[in-house]
Amino acid sequence: MKKLLNTVYITTEGAALRKDGENLVAEIDGVERGRVPFHMLGSVVAFGAVLVTPPLIQALAAGGVSIVLLDRIGRFQARIEGPVSGNVLLRRAQYRISDDSEEIVRSIVCGKVANQRVVLQRALRDYGETMPPEATAAIAAAVDRLARILRRAALAGESADVLRGHEGDAARTYFSVFGHLVRAPDEQVRFLGRSRRPPLDPVNALLSFLYTLLVHDCRSALEGVGLDPAVGFLHRERPGRPSLALDLMEEMRPVMADRLALSLLNRRQVRARDFEWRDGGAVMLTEDGRRTVLTAWQERKKEERRHPFLEESAPLGLVPHLQALLLARHLRGDLDGYPPLDLEVSHARARDL
Repeated sequence: MKKLLNTVYITTEGAALRKDGENLVAEIDGVERGRVPFHMLGSVVAFGAVLVTPPLIQALAAGGVSIVLLDRIGRFQARIEGPVSGNVLLRRAQYRISDDSEEIVRSIVCGKVANQRVVLQRALRDYGETMPPEATAAIAAAVDRLARILRRAALAGESADVLRGHEGDAARTYFSVFGHLVRAPDEQVRFLGRSRRPPLDPVNALLSFLYTLLVHDCRSALEGVGLDPAVGFLHRERPGRPSLALDLMEEMRPVMADRLALSLLNRRQVRARDFEWRDGGAVMLTEDGRRTVLTAWQERKKEERRHPFLEESAPLGLVPHLQALLLARHLRGDLDGYPPLDLEVSHARARDL
């Protein structure tokens, strides 16, 4: 039996979280709005000014449930957790290999580029006939360029820095045509090129918010198998940066975040009214917009997909945990290489059927 632990998201500023027996209770203006037993919790994520009482913090920490505090636009602020129990031998292997990590970096980069290519191919298949000819041509050219980058990245012998260059080249190619995939009816909802801190348009605001949710899930998955989220392979270590969680997220971004963002916009579930423009040009989701995205995110994680390496179906929400487990098995020496989440393999198999 597969069990996906629940994440509770608190999006209303001024909400209060407290302990009542073995339950987390959420209140707004002193009125109870929700109650969740501790044994059903995997983590708690709070946006903005949310009160968390000390007895609740103690109970969640003792039970291995993390509390993540984000600001109101989704930027990471702090993480509260109990003692971390990791396998010291596994972590020693992780630290040792992080200094000579070309093969793992190659796997991550190839998985990400392949999945970016699948997103563009799917757009051509689903909407190509209704797109302007110049958009179709641009996307097709990007698909071909990503294929060439993928072939170069797959070659053995290249250094991690060269592989990082391939990843950056692929990202520029992918996002140069990403705007053609956005079919939202609102004139304000346009993609103006990738912007991060701060996001400068609604599409970037939505992508950044989803990436924040995904990196949280990846960090939890890595801690669950005993790996150190701070010591990565593709992303270099920086104080306070979960480099390995960012590594693990890369191959999943196109599948779990980008595709969901496009669905929300193109199906008109998220509209211009769900964003607010701030002084300085920053764009952020409104509280109602965040609720809509969080509901869709939780539903997306329930969708079943066939894992290309394990050849078994699993909810998308379990994918970070499966990939973390495969990475841990590789670091222990049980697998010859780290198998990335490469949906191009599944895409090719489906095409051949």
